[in-house]
Amino acid sequence: MENVVLIIHLLLALSLIGVVLMQRSEGGGLGMGGGGGGGAMTGRAAATALAKVTWILAAAFICTSITLTLFAAAGGSGSSIMDRLTGSAPASAPAADITTPDINTDGLLPPPSSSEGDATSPLVPRATE
Repeated sequence: MENVVLIIHLLLALSLIGVVLMQRSEGGGLGMGGGGGGGAMTGRAAATALAKVTWILAAAFICTSITLTLFAAAGGSGSSIMDRLTGSAPASAPAADITTPDINTDGLLPPPSSSEGDATSPLVPRATE
């Protein structure tokens, strides 16, 4: 149902853009004239019809916007994203200690050396003389 309302919403948005672009400019925006002197009544009926279509499309667009907002609110989790970010670690998983060398359970790191002071160990810097 939400996808149907979303498609209708997108079609209304495109139609609204088209109807607004088809309307004749009134001209008072930046001091520019709106066109020639054909009289005050030329194109008035078309402008009125386009204005009515614009109002109808705008009202339908607002209704679909509110409907999509209600769908999104109903499908929400009820918790904030900050609640998920600042939540504590699960109780079953112990906190990992970075200093312990036997954390490597997936085999991505080389095994730790047997002696901690070994000069070939990549984790312990060499003593320079």
